[in-house]
Amino acid sequence: MLKRSVVFQNPAMLSLKDRQLVVRLKDFPDEKRTIPIEDLGFVMIDNALVSITIPLLNALSDNNIAVVFCNEKGMPASMLQNLDTNNTQGEVLQNQMNATEPLKKNLWKQVVEAKIRNQSNLLIKYGKNGEQLKPYYKNVASGDSNNNEGIAARIYFQELFGKSFVRNRDLPGVNALLNYGYTVLRAATARAVMSSGLFPALGLFHHNRSNAFPLADDMMEPYRPFVDEIVFQLLENGKENLDKETKGRLIRVLYSDTCFPKTTRPLDIGLSMTMASLAKCLAKEQKSLSLPVLK
Repeated sequence: MLKRSVVFQNPAMLSLKDRQLVVRLKDFPDEKRTIPIEDLGFVMIDNALVSITIPLLNALSDNNIAVVFCNEKGMPASMLQNLDTNNTQGEVLQNQMNATEPLKKNLWKQVVEAKIRNQSNLLIKYGKNGEQLKPYYKNVASGDSNNNEGIAARIYFQELFGKSFVRNRDLPGVNALLNYGYTVLRAATARAVMSSGLFPALGLFHHNRSNAFPLADDMMEPYRPFVDEIVFQLLENGKENLDKETKGRLIRVLYSDTCFPKTTRPLDIGLSMTMASLAKCLAKEQKSLSLPVLK
């Protein structure tokens, strides 16, 4: 079932009653709105004057709802993590720990191929030269030892956003829009990772002692072009600044259509399909990941 995404950008009091998220806006304390917990998949707190009760946090965590907290700049900064999300966690964790390097390198190769292919598809979709990326997704080495991902990314971003574009997380404008969209995507990916019983700290490629979610960073890669498309559309409509309107549009990336063999699903559900396939690959029940195609 497709889950709802909710963002709180105004002062509010959030609590739990009868398995419902109860919302009372601080400017209208006598009025309340309710949302069934089971309907939620993503909750973002984007205002320092939002208060939230511990019972509600526990209920959101128990239902594996991605709860993201923004900093004073309005950028996603942290998220609530459930430590017990799947009844097969022990078995899946063992499979992750036992995964051989050749297996991980093969899975990473599939991820990189899908990412570059989607980048190519996006360029072609908007009348740009996506064919130049074809040699890069057709010739990814095991573990991407030839760094086709990095080479393709430089070509792709300049083709999509112009020759003067430089991907720099510290810059405003396009980069700020990309940062926000990727952070939303990362939170949704982490949620899907944990729903599948996978341990987010054990990545296929990304490794960093200070990063608790390297597996999410790995598996979100083929989905990044779906964020890029929204940013491109915003720019085409003259929307270059990160504000309430553009944030809302970027959060709706979770509802973008993602195509798989024989089916099309919203991105949020597509992530769950991808993570379920990863768990099966690690268990050696199948060899290929279920990865999205951008059309």
